[in-house]
Amino acid sequence: MELSEEEKKEAHDMMELWEDNVLARYPEQSKKQKEDFRNYDNPTRDTVREFYKQNHQYQTYGFVLEKEKEFLALDRKKMTLWEAVEYLNTLVDDSDPGIDLDQTQHLLQTSEAIRADGHPDWFILTGFLHDLGKVLCLFGEPQWAVVGDTFPVGCKFSDKIVYPEFFKSNPDTQDERFNTLLGVYEEHCGLNNVHMSWGHDEYIYHIMKDHLPEEGLYMLRYHSFYAQHREKSYDHLMSKHDHEMFEWVQKFNVYDLYTKAPERPDVEKLRPYYEDLASKYLPDVLRF
Repeated sequence: MELSEEEKKEAHDMMELWEDNVLARYPEQSKKQKEDFRNYDNPTRDTVREFYKQNHQYQTYGFVLEKEKEFLALDRKKMTLWEAVEYLNTLVDDSDPGIDLDQTQHLLQTSEAIRADGHPDWFILTGFLHDLGKVLCLFGEPQWAVVGDTFPVGCKFSDKIVYPEFFKSNPDTQDERFNTLLGVYEEHCGLNNVHMSWGHDEYIYHIMKDHLPEEGLYMLRYHSFYAQHREKSYDHLMSKHDHEMFEWVQKFNVYDLYTKAPERPDVEKLRPYYEDLASKYLPDVLRF
């Protein structure tokens, strides 16, 4: 399902608002000041609360299982990495004066910051890939099922998740199978056995799960799981191995919040480097 230009702009704006909301909540890791964030001087356009109201109402255990079945066969589209990045770029509306960077530049800002700090090449590639799952928007998925903080479903929702009051409208809150601390899971069962709310993190993880080191896969899968890597709210589900891997998620989080610096990466100059890097780890054609 191809989106209209208006729908593409709405999807892009929602991503921008969510990212600004995250930056506002965790300013100590941002290179920007809160007054620089897009839309915060114009509350009438800040739809983050409405976004999370829908997200928290509809992200049920059953919904997640349906989306996993619908998308994880990875039979929607075949693209090279750069084709996928350019496909994602169609979310940008050049007529919007508030949009300074397309998706390629946003991804490159993250990966180039990682590269500048001397991290391994797989870490650099992970930074470049981390938001590629947002192509879900171009398959007609609503914003609340693409971006936003992620959290486990199938168990009690933590009150440390952003806007926890909106979970009162989620039917799982009233379902005795899902509204206890452990719900359908066992204590310290490990996150690989836990179903996360549906969105671009889980999607890009499955696209890349056979191609990147485990540390990078944890970064992809849990980079929006703020209730854990910021609030430590789900220790009861995590294994010892999860905790070890989350040290890498924490390292990545700083770079994830690096977005929207004013310097524009030189895409054409950098493209050969990233194409060579991708060829080291990824197949020529990716399945989405």
